Amino acid sequence: MQCLHKFCSSKVLKAPFVCAPYSYSTTLLQQHRFFRTSYAAAGPILPFKLSDIGEGIMEVTVKEWYVKVGDRVSQFDSICEVQSDKASVTITSRYDGVIRKLYYDVDSIAFVGTPLVDIETDGGQAPEEDVMETPALSQEEHTHQHIRGHKTQATPAVRRLAMENNIKLSEVVGSGKDGRILKEDILNFIAKQTGAILPPSPFQEIQPPPPAPAAAAKPQEKKPPPSIPTPIAPRPVFTGKDRTEPLKGFQKAMVKTMTAALKIPHFGYKDEVDLTQLVRLRSELKGVAESRGVRLSYMPFFIKAASLGLLHFPVLNASVDEACQNITYKAAHNIGLAMDTPQGLLVPNVKNVQMLSVFEIAVELNRLQTSGASGQLGTADLTGGTFTLSNIGSIGGTYAKPVVLLPEVAIGALGKLQVLPRFNAKDEVVKAHIMNVSWSADHRIIDGATMCRFSNLWKSYLENPASMVLDLK
Repeated sequence: MQCLHKFCSSKVLKAPFVCAPYSYSTTLLQQHRFFRTSYAAAGPILPFKLSDIGEGIMEVTVKEWYVKVGDRVSQFDSICEVQSDKASVTITSRYDGVIRKLYYDVDSIAFVGTPLVDIETDGGQAPEEDVMETPALSQEEHTHQHIRGHKTQATPAVRRLAMENNIKLSEVVGSGKDGRILKEDILNFIAKQTGAILPPSPFQEIQPPPPAPAAAAKPQEKKPPPSIPTPIAPRPVFTGKDRTEPLKGFQKAMVKTMTAALKIPHFGYKDEVDLTQLVRLRSELKGVAESRGVRLSYMPFFIKAASLGLLHFPVLNASVDEACQNITYKAAHNIGLAMDTPQGLLVPNVKNVQMLSVFEIAVELNRLQTSGASGQLGTADLTGGTFTLSNIGSIGGTYAKPVVLLPEVAIGALGKLQVLPRFNAKDEVVKAHIMNVSWSADHRIIDGATMCRFSNLWKSYLENPASMVLDLK
């Protein structure tokens, strides 16, 4: 200090100028530790590379820059935000220095291992990728590190974790290679201070428990001979070949019909029907029908109930022209039955259902089913339908999504009959015979309310079969 005083107060400095040695005490250094030089020597310009951000990601999109050329950054300052196909990541600086170059524009693709920016580092910083030495925070910490024999090593993420928890890295014992401090070391250090218990780190070696004291010698058990694997016979080589066949007959007609049908907007509606009373009625009439040589199923009741409903909602028994300018209301109720036959899907129809009794419908159904099974359905049986029911439940399933068969405008699919628990009028749980129904309608001329009201009326006839008598003509 005396030499500095002489130098500053002298007008002429004569050579040689030699200052007497002066020793500074630790106390004096601590009193003047706030004095710092205002100039940092410029270091090398280092490329700051995009390191591996995990999960096999090899490229990212630069979404936003937080710095520009000429900005000063410190360690852990945000440099940019990148977006991978899995997550958005903020890239932070490893160095203290000045940004000299940005390698990418916003929305450009950056690859792992390529430079993001060039940073003119402050003097004394060495290029590092993953591990950085922790700078000495004080003379005491610096001395402690050299006593241990090496400098503290840690990744930027570990250093940040230590800084956020006010932990000196010199006080943490590293369990990594060459004493490197890992994230688990910081967490364990925090746990010791707070008394928390952390799960073992996957990077830490698990020490086996000490062996139990030797007991009395036991006779050595014989180990079973090693099992010999059973040889597996080689699989035969598959020699099957694909084959191509032209569409013909009913298949070709089905392609044409369904392709045209799906050009119209479909409206769907589903509900469940309690057929408990109908099951009881059918069981009473089944013997009478069989005595007349007719098999009585539930389908004649479904068809007759639909015809009675069409009398109140004739728009469902109509057709619309191709230009969708005119509606034709059909006088006859020619109700079709979608039938699974050896030739494929066929839809014969029962003509003039509005004029037939349930028994007469059963007779006609028996004829159509017999003809369909033998492939003898005629053109008259397959044309002229105005409304269709599909008994898909006879095969299986509860709900369906039937396709309207043009030029008709509505179709219903009947699910399988199930015995399920339901509440009666007295809030008692009873056994009920439940069937689900799925309706589809041409939404160009049929609205949802109309379809719903028709379904409710059809449902009421089946849930109370005696009510059909009131509307029979």
